Amino acid sequence: MTQDLQPGAAVASPTRFLTGITTTGTPHLGNYVGSIRPSVQASFRNDVRSFYFLADYHALIKCDEPARIQQSTLEIAASWLAAGLDPERVTFYRQSDIPEIPELTWLLTCVTGKGVLNRAHAYKASVDKNEAAGNDPDADVTAGLFMYPVLMGADILLFKTHKVPVGRDQIQHIEMARDMAQRYNHLYGEHLVLPDAVIEESVALLPGLDGRKMSKSYDNTIPLFTPREQMRKLIAGIVTDSRAPGEPKETEGSALFQIYQAFASVDETQALRKAYAEGIAWGDAKQLLFERIDREVAPMRERYHDLISDPEKIEATLQAGAQKARAEATPFMGELRRAVGLRNLATKKSAAATKGKSVKSIAPAFKQYREKDGKFYFKLQDADSRVLLQSHGFDSPREAAVMISALQKEGVNAFAALQNQLQISPGIEVTEVQATLRFFTSETP
Repeated sequence: MTQDLQPGAAVASPTRFLTGITTTGTPHLGNYVGSIRPSVQASFRNDVRSFYFLADYHALIKCDEPARIQQSTLEIAASWLAAGLDPERVTFYRQSDIPEIPELTWLLTCVTGKGVLNRAHAYKASVDKNEAAGNDPDADVTAGLFMYPVLMGADILLFKTHKVPVGRDQIQHIEMARDMAQRYNHLYGEHLVLPDAVIEESVALLPGLDGRKMSKSYDNTIPLFTPREQMRKLIAGIVTDSRAPGEPKETEGSALFQIYQAFASVDETQALRKAYAEGIAWGDAKQLLFERIDREVAPMRERYHDLISDPEKIEATLQAGAQKARAEATPFMGELRRAVGLRNLATKKSAAATKGKSVKSIAPAFKQYREKDGKFYFKLQDADSRVLLQSHGFDSPREAAVMISALQKEGVNAFAALQNQLQISPGIEVTEVQATLRFFTSETP
């Protein structure tokens, strides 16, 4: 929905949140409380723009089973939608539908030091495992695993993300994305936004059935939309200590208590903490946990199964999301390509014409002027001095200035709202105008 712009009015650029889930398995409670739920909640804030993606390129690093990746993609998409994600409010897409992501990955590869990647947790863990077994340090380590942080950096930086909700173990990837952006900006100008990690401490690392981090790798997960009785059975299998009913129990280090806390209110959590101190039986505590989780999950379960049975509808939703995502990614990628020198050769002549002249900088600019008809106009020129956009005539210079101000502050959004009062020059694509307008917007930290 497009807002009407009032003369001189300015709308603050919304904070951009981005979240992805790798398509290698069935979504579990850890995915829900650590990613899906907070992301869906954030998507309803008017001061936030949310991007959600199915990380199927990342899946190829971990999984060589095509059917599993396809099924996981379906299940994760259905889970997000069942949890309340509204594709009309957000940008919801599949990673492999956005060709600009691997292209930006390559640009970032060319500015990222190998030493930075040597320190990545996943790579170091593989090396340590090999060395402990007496194998070559890089045995079975693919280039994909080694380059994983760069692909993640491209996911984040392509959409000028400000905030990335992650678990504490993922903070390093955000820090590496910042390093990549800083290096690129140092070499080619301020184009990339430096992202920040957002951690909800109480749910950052949800424990699994065995007390370790809930993870498909450990086979200790509780699937989010498993049938009700199967969920009860899995919760009954959560590892606890041997303390008998009536014996006080510790909440510290209790996987059962931590999972309950991720779903419960403050008052509910305090009540269970008191029950622990009073010696609640483990069976009773597990029943409380089951009832609390089921109360939240049950309404979504039916919607999930309806979606799973209609994959064509989900595919159509993802394709619409990819179109929305590429409307931003394509012009921005064009900007990044030109910055590194991947340019139209026809612009070489205009660049050469400025050589030797005293020029502070070559940048896009609005030019305001008065014509013989007595009216005031403005035009938008890109960095190569091409006229991209021409306004209609205004009765006063102030009217022209107000529209210029709106375009400078709101960029693409203002262009969409004011397009009927502007004329794109012959031979110029809309995406070129959009990319140039991004030069003026304040979508930076």
